[in-house]
Amino acid sequence: MISITFDWTWWVILVFFVDLIVRITAIIVIPRNRRPTAAMAWLLAIYFMPFVGVFLFLLIGNPRLPRKRRLKQDQINEYIHETSEHLDFGTLRPHAPEWFNATVTLNRTLGALPLAGDNAAHLIADYDTSLREQAKAIRTAKRYVHVEFYILQSDPTTDDFFRALEEACARGVVVRVLMDHWANRGKPFYKQTLRRLDAMGAQWHLMLPVQPFRGKYQRPDLRNHRKLLVIDGVMAFIGSQNITDSTYNLRRNIRRGLHWVDLMVRVEGPVVASVNAVFLSDWYSETDETLTEEIDLFEVTTGPGDLDCQIVPSGPGFEFQNNLKLFLSLMYAAQRKLIIVSPYFVPDESMLLAISTACQRGVDVQMFVSEEGDQAIVYHAQRSYYEALLRAGVRIWMYRKPYILHSKSMTVDDEVAVIGSSNMDMRSFGLNLEVSMLVRGEEFVTEMRDVEQMYRELSRELTLEEWEQQPLRSTVLDNLARLTSALQ
Repeated sequence: MISITFDWTWWVILVFFVDLIVRITAIIVIPRNRRPTAAMAWLLAIYFMPFVGVFLFLLIGNPRLPRKRRLKQDQINEYIHETSEHLDFGTLRPHAPEWFNATVTLNRTLGALPLAGDNAAHLIADYDTSLREQAKAIRTAKRYVHVEFYILQSDPTTDDFFRALEEACARGVVVRVLMDHWANRGKPFYKQTLRRLDAMGAQWHLMLPVQPFRGKYQRPDLRNHRKLLVIDGVMAFIGSQNITDSTYNLRRNIRRGLHWVDLMVRVEGPVVASVNAVFLSDWYSETDETLTEEIDLFEVTTGPGDLDCQIVPSGPGFEFQNNLKLFLSLMYAAQRKLIIVSPYFVPDESMLLAISTACQRGVDVQMFVSEEGDQAIVYHAQRSYYEALLRAGVRIWMYRKPYILHSKSMTVDDEVAVIGSSNMDMRSFGLNLEVSMLVRGEEFVTEMRDVEQMYRELSRELTLEEWEQQPLRSTVLDNLARLTSALQ
């Protein structure tokens, strides 16, 4: 009988060299054009868990959209910039602070729409009222309705919204619908929603579809997180609210009694054309249809107010992190008061520095977050920053459970505010397609202050003394989550 001896030596040598090559390659490839924190997180993952780390990096390591989609975004950005450069977008309010003009220029340089005057904007802070107002607006449509939401579900709570769409289709109004693929697939009412859209005759498409067998694939955790509605180019809604029940119809939320609290804004005036331009650019990205012959991209109508507004889209289709740079410029501009509302607050070093610097300049900095989280990793990553914020002088208000404060806004002093879909975390800065609206006008900030006061009355303040009593297990979880949050 022949005896075969298996020599493990060569296998050990082979594994050693493969491991060495992976580590050297990682050092060369990963830090390139990546933030140091993200690069370090990926390197740690690969060094401590080589096979898992490499697999995850190959799966989600590229934070950019596919090249074809980036080219589309570049084309639409150039078209929007050239088309809007010399158009009249209403009369702007006089005596704008120099820093505000500089921020507007920054946004424009990065791909934002023009600053528009003569706008009216009103906040809607109640969840059900917002759905009713949007349905009411849809019922006034004469030509078209453009619907773009991260999550869109036909359920008992949103039934009136969908009935308004059905009535619009029956009147001959063109209804176009965009919804994020990954956020909706497999969720409650997904198939029922698609069937209802088909039955009413709406034109609908999935955003950022992950359908490799149909030739559609990108990093699976890229999301189009925008929420907007446009009616005939004369009225629009944007903000943080999805079209779904306040529980998101998820069993785990219902079991825990969780309900989402959101903030939407209804706008009228020239800025509606900018909101519509964002929808049309996303429609083009998904369908290759420009619709420019059917719809004037900047069909500007005068509004009933005198607010100055600028729409700032952001996401992996842009070269820079537009929303992060907008937020940073406002934080450094604040002189007296800076109030931040963000359900998911995981800042990078630049934002943490901007906030602490504002406190050191004597600015009253307050932040609203949720007492309870719905996403464990983000929740604990966010908590890991509380001590640094409290020591810097930030007042942290925790919206009482079982409600998830999902609104996203910022107010600066008494004249400028931002509202939209963007959280203040690394996902929203680098992976999500978002849309924000910069507003200048004391009357709008007054509305924002009223909402902030309502949130304050429904919150409790977190103190440094309370935070220092956190158990060790919470600190460990928070710090581990903080490390993983940088994997982009």
